[in-house]
Amino acid sequence: MHEELRDFVGNLVNRIVAQYGRDYRHKKILNHQPAEELWDDLSASGLVGLGTPERFGGSGQGMVGLSFVAENLARHGHLPVLLVMSPGIVGSILLKGGSASQQEAYLPGIASGKLKFAFAITEADAGSNTHRIKTVLSEGDSDSYRLNGSKCFISGVDEADYVLVVAKAAFDGGEDKLLCCIVPTDAAGVNKNRIATEVFSADSQWLLHFDDVLVKKTDVIGESNSGLKALFAGLNPERILMASFCVGIGLRALDLGTDYARNRKVWGSPIATHQAVSHPLAESKIELELAKNMTYQAAVAFDSGDNTGELANYAKFAAARAAVSAVDKALQAHGGNGFTKDYEVSELYWPARLFRTAPVSEEMILNYVSNQVLGLPRSY
Repeated sequence: MHEELRDFVGNLVNRIVAQYGRDYRHKKILNHQPAEELWDDLSASGLVGLGTPERFGGSGQGMVGLSFVAENLARHGHLPVLLVMSPGIVGSILLKGGSASQQEAYLPGIASGKLKFAFAITEADAGSNTHRIKTVLSEGDSDSYRLNGSKCFISGVDEADYVLVVAKAAFDGGEDKLLCCIVPTDAAGVNKNRIATEVFSADSQWLLHFDDVLVKKTDVIGESNSGLKALFAGLNPERILMASFCVGIGLRALDLGTDYARNRKVWGSPIATHQAVSHPLAESKIELELAKNMTYQAAVAFDSGDNTGELANYAKFAAARAAVSAVDKALQAHGGNGFTKDYEVSELYWPARLFRTAPVSEEMILNYVSNQVLGLPRSY
């Protein structure tokens, strides 16, 4: 159904990334610099806004279109996290929970790529339990609230113009509900500290502190209805797009592994002629195609307005495992060369492995499936 769109996106991404190869990525990573030139070209081509509705300056191709962009970029070694955060998570939250004025103020900029949004939900003491969030939005003056608290492992906040922060309300009689609030990253009281992690992407992880940050009441999402409902409108797209990244990473590993197996000759024959080499790669192909299909189904369901939680979690789980498996098999096919700097395959391990843990862990996905799908009792 969407094959023409998939081919169009693939060809367009190919043309754009041709000038942003491995040396470009390494330079950006080494210097802790975001890949701004790549983002600008993706934006100018319309790929950042591919999924945003046309009335807000996008192309209206939904989550399906954006997932194709993510998959193809990852297949070329690029993982622009703001593609997930800005049009993916924040764009979806604004579309499903934002007011008309909020949509008009922010969605055109998100679609054009000129406004970049990060997303902040994770806290050190809360983990995946959103009910334990301690970041608080309290009464300020007549036009604003005050934001206090901390967030950790926030991606791309150094290059974002705004961050959408999930906080608890501490007003209206102490009502305890979740809200999403839009905060400029350069606002007074916003403090950013880089977290030292394994480096495999031009995007960094950050610890954020909010110290009496003024938030306009007009920049709060979910105050008049359910902030939790608005929040979950963005979490399924996050899973779908991360699954797309995983599929792309896995396909990249498979490309490298099959190319090496085809060209590496020992005793006069390519090593691919040995089933001990070729069968694991064939197995990865099957695993990745299954994960790709699951991710596509989840994206279609999201665009159709269906309940997407089940499919999005299946896709994230399957794609993350398939990516790690593909990298491992490609490394094995390379032998010792897989661990040298001359070959790219070892660089794929950490991003693939990350997605089994974040942005939602395998354990929490299994909790969801066992509780929500199978109807088994909770342990918490």
